[in-house]
Amino acid sequence: MQTFERLITMHRQHHFEFIRILEPMQQSNKMENYKRWIGLAQAVVNVSNKIWALIDEAFNVDILYNTTQQITLRLFHTETYVELTLTLVYAKCDVIEIIELWDSLYAMASDMTVPWLEGGDFNVIWDEEEKFCGLPVSLNEVDDFRHCINTCNLTDLGFKGSIYTWRNGRSEEDCFFKRLDRCLGNIEFQQTFPGVEVSHLSKIGSDHSPMLLKCDTESLTIKKSFRFLNFWVQHASFKDLVKENWKADFAANPFVTFNHKLKKLKKALSTCSRATYGDIFQKIASLEKVVLVHERQFELSPTQMNRQRLHKVQAEMIKYLEFEEQFWRQKAGMAWFKDGDRNTRFFHAQVNGRRKRLKLTRIQDSLGNWVEEED
Repeated sequence: MQTFERLITMHRQHHFEFIRILEPMQQSNKMENYKRWIGLAQAVVNVSNKIWALIDEAFNVDILYNTTQQITLRLFHTETYVELTLTLVYAKCDVIEIIELWDSLYAMASDMTVPWLEGGDFNVIWDEEEKFCGLPVSLNEVDDFRHCINTCNLTDLGFKGSIYTWRNGRSEEDCFFKRLDRCLGNIEFQQTFPGVEVSHLSKIGSDHSPMLLKCDTESLTIKKSFRFLNFWVQHASFKDLVKENWKADFAANPFVTFNHKLKKLKKALSTCSRATYGDIFQKIASLEKVVLVHERQFELSPTQMNRQRLHKVQAEMIKYLEFEEQFWRQKAGMAWFKDGDRNTRFFHAQVNGRRKRLKLTRIQDSLGNWVEEED
């Protein structure tokens, strides 16, 4: 449940174009609940017991390959007319079976002429620096992996964050970490998306780091008006704050007095909110970095103390994620189901529709010509 809720929260923050999930819950009734809860995309491209890909409705999708270790999709964006081949990988641990994956990538690379993005859990590291403790590295597996990537003309897109994307969840001498997940792209992909950026997020809700890939890192700063946040009433000092500031030290028309009280209370609530909660979205972003720092400390020294510190900052981040969840409930302005059964399909359809309506990608001049250039 924590994993699902975090995925929903991240989607609200980043507005993903596509999502790839490894190892979704395999019990059919839980899978149905998952599909109902998630509400993140309009097209479920493939559902299996290993890989689940959800694609935004702006894409036309064709399945090119579908095996136990990879799904390859042809994506065509109907608004930007960009074509992309997307390969989602979930490599087997078996030495023989993983060679079958490399062979399938060889075959695809032989006639690949469009932007190609490949990402997922490859279950193998690139070199010794991508592991901490654990069993010795098999040089043959590493060589096979490197040969495949180089022969396919793929390049690691790099990353921000911890080098390790997976941990076994133990501490002390039984703890080990590896970089098993990565994003790769061919030259055409890097030319099409020159500002691509991959981030390894914190491992809340999973033993793997979610990989956040941004092709457009531009963001707009929007000044927001005052809004009463419902979760303020949960604070112990809320009633006293209202009582203290719901006073007027003058006599006037009742409407003037009422307006004065509202302004006074608004200022007090805003000041208190900044001091108590701060910017919850900025706080989440800051806590994400703090969690990554403590994860790194735990990776370098997997002691019980470092593990407790990591759990403490993770709990703090989860608390602020709950605040954000309540914020989105209020912002939705619609009826929500009971706690624990968060239906976000209609909410996201509404938000995505508004976002697409407000975004201008082209304009028509007086001669009827469509102008699409930025300038």
